[in-house]
Amino acid sequence: MSYDRLTRPLVREDGVLREASWEEALERAAEGFRRNIEAHGPDCFAMLSCARSTNEMNYVGQKFTRVVVGTNNVDSCNRTCHAPSVAGLSAVFGSGGGTSSYQEVEDTDVIVLWGSAARNAHPIFFHHVLKGLKKGARMFAVDPRRTGTAQWAHRWLGLNVGTDIPLAHAVAREIIHAGLHNRPFIERATVGFEEFAASVEPWTLTVTEQVTGVPAEAIRELAHTYARADRAQLVWTLGITEHHNATDNVRALINLSLLTGHVGRYGSGLSPLRGQNNVQGGGDMGAIPNRLPGFQDILDPTVRTRFEQAWNIGIKPQYGLNLTQMLEGMAEGEVTTCYLIGENPVQSEADSLACVKRLSMLDHLVVQDIFLTKTAQMADVVLPASAAWCEADGTFTNSERRVQRVRKAVEPPGEARDDIWIMCEIARRLGHDWHYDGAEEVWNELRALSPAHQGMTYERLAELQGIQWPCPSLTELEPPYLHGRLWTENPGPPAPFGILKHSPPVDLLDEEYPLRLTTGRRLDSYNTGVQSSGFASPLRRGETIELCPEDALKLGVAEGEEVRITSRRGSVIAPVYIDPALRPGLVFMTMHFPDEVDTNALTIEATCPIAGTAEFKAAAVRVEKLVAVS
Repeated sequence: MSYDRLTRPLVREDGVLREASWEEALERAAEGFRRNIEAHGPDCFAMLSCARSTNEMNYVGQKFTRVVVGTNNVDSCNRTCHAPSVAGLSAVFGSGGGTSSYQEVEDTDVIVLWGSAARNAHPIFFHHVLKGLKKGARMFAVDPRRTGTAQWAHRWLGLNVGTDIPLAHAVAREIIHAGLHNRPFIERATVGFEEFAASVEPWTLTVTEQVTGVPAEAIRELAHTYARADRAQLVWTLGITEHHNATDNVRALINLSLLTGHVGRYGSGLSPLRGQNNVQGGGDMGAIPNRLPGFQDILDPTVRTRFEQAWNIGIKPQYGLNLTQMLEGMAEGEVTTCYLIGENPVQSEADSLACVKRLSMLDHLVVQDIFLTKTAQMADVVLPASAAWCEADGTFTNSERRVQRVRKAVEPPGEARDDIWIMCEIARRLGHDWHYDGAEEVWNELRALSPAHQGMTYERLAELQGIQWPCPSLTELEPPYLHGRLWTENPGPPAPFGILKHSPPVDLLDEEYPLRLTTGRRLDSYNTGVQSSGFASPLRRGETIELCPEDALKLGVAEGEEVRITSRRGSVIAPVYIDPALRPGLVFMTMHFPDEVDTNALTIEATCPIAGTAEFKAAAVRVEKLVAVS
């Protein structure tokens, strides 16, 4: 299915969306917000901000939520993917960003890609990996599938889905028993080592091989190679974070870096790869429920006072609802109105049928987007916005924390308008006379409130072609890696080891649902396909269910044959694609073609209690031949 650009505002009348003037649409949007806030209080409101839009837009979006409405209920698709990375890194280091630059991957000695099909999902980053390999780096790929990424690796560790913590514990235990842990670093910069060492002791190579499916010899090789390296990069993506215990998964990997000292210096670090162009920036700008812009804790009274004085309004000293909690609040009648910018949860959230039901319970839904997505089709008001990557000025922040300028190249089509203009118009109708003379004015307001961005003027960003945060100085630059303090005589707050337990996938396999479905991306398509489906690709084959040859033979199905895939939540039909890189019992699908095959009707909503991210990577399913109709 191909989507056309939105060019006119739409409002719902007698159950049907019709075109409207901007004046009518903005009045309708504001009136619905006002009605619900007056009836239920500000916490009935939820904002979903856009990880594909600019930092400036996200800054204004979270400010709208906190100042105009008076709640901290703001979140973004960060919750769907890398919220566990932010939670894990913050708990250990106090900062939620990846610790290394892309250049360091080219200059390191060992690269561990854990739960990351970077060749398909992060092709630009993978070019840096290839440069590192060309220079002699050794790469280990830890992934249930032998992906195109794994085919470049020195060693592939094909673990069973959901056994990342046992594998990480076994690597740690082997490092400790071999005497390869970095004792001076551990003593100077960390806490909790003795308890951690005791916690990993049961995970012998033999036990771990039985649980994870990874040969003991491969675990030993990874442990020794990583620990002995002068420099090593540990990289992960959604194979780690889209689990019910995702934050613990992240902490398990961080433990390995603390154990070996592979963090806080050039060439050694931790890198969660972000999937959308500004998901890092959205969080940095405060479009999350627990942080103000500059990733500053909303519970810190000193931080809160600075923003209250700048914005001339009080800020609630409590965390808002994250996306998962917002959906729960809709079901319970506590969240009654939502302002949704550039997100498509109807097709991106786990257990999509439940998501549709919850959104339909809202009294008032406003969607601001560039396409009439399945989510927008449910809205009471649809506002046509600008495409941030070519129709707006501003900045983006990538996975290495690099802030870069983007410049308006073309005008939005028809009556579509800039996102910030739209929000300011709604704010004005709700009693806040906002106006910004361009994105730079927004950015300068952010710089005045965020020490990490203070030194990043537009002029300097253009001159240097991007700057990594933190950048507090107008004249100097910080190192490309974070947490160098850990290597000084006075390292500051120590980094704590995490004491973690193995927790298998929530959706158990049994005779009725004997196959493990894991989901992911392909190179040719983007997320729910709204933006990429309108462009042809010689690589694109549409949605399929990928089976290994052994499972296809056992089921009696051939490539191209349509089959029914059923989980405990729903059922879909898709053609078979036979992939020899899969192991028996493991099947794979993507979320790229939900209009044809709604894969997320199968996935489970079990979520990480710390980060709120769902377990997209581990659903139990069965696959059945379709009965021929005579």
